[in-house]
Amino acid sequence: MTNPSIFRTVMGADFDRLHPHLQRRFSVGLASGEACIGRGVMGRIWHGGAFVKPFLALGATRNILVPREGRDVPFVIENVPYVDSFGRETVTFVRTFDLPAGPRRFDAQMVLSPKGDRVLDYLGTHQHLASDLHFRAEPDGSLLIRSGEHRFREGVVDVRVPELIGATAEVRESYDDTTDRFRIRVRVVNRYFGPLFGYEGSFRATYTDIRTCGVRPGLRPVREESRA
Repeated sequence: MTNPSIFRTVMGADFDRLHPHLQRRFSVGLASGEACIGRGVMGRIWHGGAFVKPFLALGATRNILVPREGRDVPFVIENVPYVDSFGRETVTFVRTFDLPAGPRRFDAQMVLSPKGDRVLDYLGTHQHLASDLHFRAEPDGSLLIRSGEHRFREGVVDVRVPELIGATAEVRESYDDTTDRFRIRVRVVNRYFGPLFGYEGSFRATYTDIRTCGVRPGLRPVREESRA
């Protein structure tokens, strides 16, 4: 395949083991010319212990994580490809949760690493946090995504986030042929303190031509980070 998506590139032949609907969803990119918009309901958004809340509230100021819990929360996920200011193909993973107290966003922008062996996940409006992501097709055709090392960048500061305050994210996405919906489950866990945050729900996806619709205002981050 010529100019595969960043996700197919990192997964190689493993990509073909995904459910066909997942293959299309993770083929969004400049070559396909498609963006994917998912609309659905999160059956549950949950948090860990009370000590987590200040960190979630702080992260929410830059659209990182979600500071409130909820059930049956409508949400939208926008996966739109574009070229960032450093010339890299980028795919947005912007999630908007329609909570009773007002909408909350969890922003991420994904790019291919320089070696093409992993996906870099830049989090938030200013991309202060960056994580390595590793993709794997499961035997049932679902997709498992696990985060690796986390780094914090601000000005000249470029440091690895210690395990004590860092966390590992695990995302499982599948397609339910019975309901014709994607299903997603996310868990963020700290090695020492246990589960911190997560959500699970389902959605339907529509695809649009990016050459026609482009990237809507407010979807791209305020600041972009070049360091991989």
